[in-house]
Amino acid sequence: MKEYEVNLIEKKQLNISGNGDDTLWDNAMILTDFCSPWSTEKGTEITFRALWDREKLYFNFTVLDTEIHIEKQDDSIESIGNSDRVELFFRPDNSLNPYYCLEIDTSGRVMDFIAYPNKDFNFNWNWPKDDLVVKSTVNANSFTVEGSISIESLKSFNLIQNNRIETGVFRAKYTKRQNGCFEPNWITWVNPNTETPNFHIASSFGVFVLKE
Repeated sequence: MKEYEVNLIEKKQLNISGNGDDTLWDNAMILTDFCSPWSTEKGTEITFRALWDREKLYFNFTVLDTEIHIEKQDDSIESIGNSDRVELFFRPDNSLNPYYCLEIDTSGRVMDFIAYPNKDFNFNWNWPKDDLVVKSTVNANSFTVEGSISIESLKSFNLIQNNRIETGVFRAKYTKRQNGCFEPNWITWVNPNTETPNFHIASSFGVFVLKE
């Protein structure tokens, strides 16, 4: 499995503003190893960073994109699901029974749900409100989504084992076609080697290693 090292920083020092400009991010390993297995289109450049301080796991997506698509008819699951977004999935093990999904659009709206094998999604479930912080900004040529997740909540869902978190890192990029419809290009850190787009499968996960 692919691994990404999450470096340790001092507690409560990193400021989550949505701009991704705290200098502590300089301590993070840079992850740009993304692919679009089901499309010949070139995916937009993604830079992902993560850090932790024993109390929180911090994440930062910076995506180069000059044509962001967001559907803001309302704040429903459907609206977020039809918008450009970044995604983090976490699982206790490869049974995917269950696993936990955070999908975040460019305005910082969060679609969080618990899932089970064969794309059995429970949208009535939410990540505990006090354990998740998300902020975002959109600029002329890019957008940033950053946030924090409490280590306590990750442990409560049995997602940290021997300082390892089995994680999927994804992006959905919507492009307008000639027929006027927007269609997604699916981008992933780990190529799940499926014929059709599918992040909801064991082979789409890698491992975050929490460094001491």
